[in-house]
Amino acid sequence: MERKLLYEGKAKRIYEIKDKPGLYIQEFKDDATAFNGLKKEQIKNKGILNTSITTALFGYLMKNGIPTHFVEKISNTEMIVKRVKIVQAEVVCRNIAAGSLVKRYGIEEGKELKPPIVEYYFKSDELGDPLFTEAHIYELGLATPEELDHIKELTLKINSLLKTFFAERKLLLVDFKLEYGKDDEGNIILADEISPDTCRLWDSETRMKLDKDRFRFNLGGVEEAYEEINKRLS
Repeated sequence: MERKLLYEGKAKRIYEIKDKPGLYIQEFKDDATAFNGLKKEQIKNKGILNTSITTALFGYLMKNGIPTHFVEKISNTEMIVKRVKIVQAEVVCRNIAAGSLVKRYGIEEGKELKPPIVEYYFKSDELGDPLFTEAHIYELGLATPEELDHIKELTLKINSLLKTFFAERKLLLVDFKLEYGKDDEGNIILADEISPDTCRLWDSETRMKLDKDRFRFNLGGVEEAYEEINKRLS
């Protein structure tokens, strides 16, 4: 497949496929970053594991009525996806208090949140992806009220599906980040990835962290944690 590199981010590369208009290749890298790029490292097999995990989860969501950009997996580190224009508002859904929620508000880590909290972050490396409100989203013209309502509805449906899916595999879905985009017909669909890079996942019995927090906080066993998630999903 003849391809042209369009974009390289912290964890992925996006290529245009020259003879397939409207389709891109999304390649997962072994690079890991944290704290807005201040901490950088390579994690062996992370690209392979995140490709496997993302394609499994996107396939599951699509079977349950969630529209996504995923088309097919074509190699250990690559998947074909539909072209989308990304909505510059990242969505975070929180089921259990952890991370910045604990740091910002002093909520005890591990406290169950009822109902789940949905937050929005301005997708801007330059500005450090700040937390912002619906009013900011409308002012910046990133989405209409109707579009944001739809995004929130999809997020809560995805949350419900994933919580059940992970629970069956003895995992707690603590929180996760989603990105949405508009396809060529203007439909809002799920994009990017779902992996231990973008989710907090704990073992439901021991509460052992099996996600990127092992890298962020030098807990060790990062590759092993990603492998365990992939094993349980398989």
